[in-house]
Amino acid sequence: MAIRIKSRQGESVNQMLRRFKKLCEKEGLTKDVKRKQYFEKPSERRRRAARKSAARVVRMNDPQPPTPSRTSSGNSRGGSSGGSGGGGGKRF
Repeated sequence: MAIRIKSRQGESVNQMLRRFKKLCEKEGLTKDVKRKQYFEKPSERRRRAARKSAARVVRMNDPQPPTPSRTSSGNSRGGSSGGSGGGGGKRF
């Protein structure tokens, strides 16, 4: 895949560079370089592809994503907000 840019009449180097970058993005070259910058295990690649396809199926079946519900207490764990500790481990 070769990308060639010819200088247009009266075009500056910055304009030519901008055109080159846009062509690289359009071809998907920058995304590919970033993806291949680090080694990715085949199992991670399969897992990422499965997550991507599962997210695509969810988006297609559910046109409007559900809004997260908020609790009035503000306690993220649920349950009581007392200071009794409740089984966090051994006490000495």
